[in-house]
Amino acid sequence: MSIEAERWQDRIEVVQADIVTLQVDAVVNAANASLLGGGGVDGAIHRAAGPRLLAECRLLGGCEPGEAKVTAGYDLPARWVIHTVGPIWNGGRRGEDVTLASCYRHSLMHARALGAESVAFPSIATGAYGFPLERALPIVLREVRGHLAVEALPRRVVFACFDAGTYEAYRTALGAPGDAAVR
Repeated sequence: MSIEAERWQDRIEVVQADIVTLQVDAVVNAANASLLGGGGVDGAIHRAAGPRLLAECRLLGGCEPGEAKVTAGYDLPARWVIHTVGPIWNGGRRGEDVTLASCYRHSLMHARALGAESVAFPSIATGAYGFPLERALPIVLREVRGHLAVEALPRRVVFACFDAGTYEAYRTALGAPGDAAVR
């Protein structure tokens, strides 16, 4: 194992879990551009955080794809929610890869700026937005590993996979089984 791999490997976890239940400093919300709630992860985070999250999001003026904005976590176990808007898949011809990378990069920059020791990510844009998971994973891992190679925070990145197929895809991409950081 290379030195770079040792630096990030013990800082990444993959879990099959509902992101709203995780004990982390920040959760990343795969939001829509309005930031006012929706389906999937976005709806689950809004429901679990309670009405104060929606009230704060109304003040933010939305969010552009690839960008990220921060709110309090309210009724979530997490202190903060980092909202990011993933790309809607259009066959890869409209900069979707760049936008997805930007989602992870901006979310990690916000986590670092907040002083978050731990952050949990859903699989951004691979659900309702249709981004192919097998295409997303190399982008996701490049951005997260690149950040962890040079930054101390967050100390722990959790990939919260809602379903078994996504969980297994992340495990495979990270080199599991046998990877102690994968559980």
